[in-house]
Amino acid sequence: MRRMAVLAVVACSALALGQETSLKASSVRLVKPRPVSATPKDAVTGSLFAAKTLPLGFEVGGRLLKVRAVKGEQVKDGQVLAQLDPEIIDAQVAQAEAAVAAAEAGADLATDVAGRNEKLKAEGSVSELQNKNAITTSKQAQANVLAARAQLAQARAGRKRHDLKTTISGTVVDAPDNAGGMVGPGMPVFIVQQLDTLVLKTTLSETSKSLVKVGQKVHVESVASGAFTDDAVIKVIIPSADPATRRIPIEISVPNQDGRFVANTLARATLPLGDSRRAMVIPSSALGTTGGEHVFSVDASGLVKRVAVTVLERTVKDVTVVAAAPLEQLVDSPSSDLVEGTRL
Repeated sequence: MRRMAVLAVVACSALALGQETSLKASSVRLVKPRPVSATPKDAVTGSLFAAKTLPLGFEVGGRLLKVRAVKGEQVKDGQVLAQLDPEIIDAQVAQAEAAVAAAEAGADLATDVAGRNEKLKAEGSVSELQNKNAITTSKQAQANVLAARAQLAQARAGRKRHDLKTTISGTVVDAPDNAGGMVGPGMPVFIVQQLDTLVLKTTLSETSKSLVKVGQKVHVESVASGAFTDDAVIKVIIPSADPATRRIPIEISVPNQDGRFVANTLARATLPLGDSRRAMVIPSSALGTTGGEHVFSVDASGLVKRVAVTVLERTVKDVTVVAAAPLEQLVDSPSSDLVEGTRL
């Protein structure tokens, strides 16, 4: 009885398999893979940042008198962006200059008196004490000159700080809309960014880290616009993993002289990993992912075999893969019920 039951199950399975094979043979479409020489790659996504970002504010407070740069304007290192009202500081500079002049006049007089007393002392007309007092007065007058000059230097330095200058060349991305308002010391008034070069900040796996190096060229493409460059260069590989993701932070320098990329947007970098190898280009529709990435290969006799593959590169239409076994013909858009061993 048990033997008869087993035979019945086998017969039913064979019948079902024959029906499935017949259905597949009538509906399947085959494609031929295209051999290529390809390099393993890793695609990573990150954000594009300005190469330099400089918030600028006055070191002193005051009323904003003039705005000399507007949003979107290109500025150069050392260019004046804005000025504070200098009326009070100009008066302080003038007062300090007058104090220097008075101190220098007093020092000249004290020096002259000290010189005369020195001669009179030699003649016996002035006592030793009077001579020392004259010399001390002369030295004090010289010290007063130095103090007055220091006050003048401080006032002039304060006057210079009423002119706000940029220390990098770049684009003004934030600026006051008009003058007349009060600004405090250290308050950011302008933001200048260097946008002719951007920095793509992203991460890669620890395995991939050993296969890339600083100075290596990579392909970078904007996620939104599709703009791309093949001249981006790996700038920094941080030798410390991110504690949250356990991935390695890297920075990629992206040339942007023509403005094709936009700062603070997403971009994708394709990193070459190792040497080129023989591979196959297949339609994306021929790649299966259930239970691991694979394809269904068909040999000359029409037998279907499931072959595991490793994806090296993906595009919208095609996938570049390395297969675990030779590929002759592939099943395109395989159905979910296709199994290994089906004969077409």
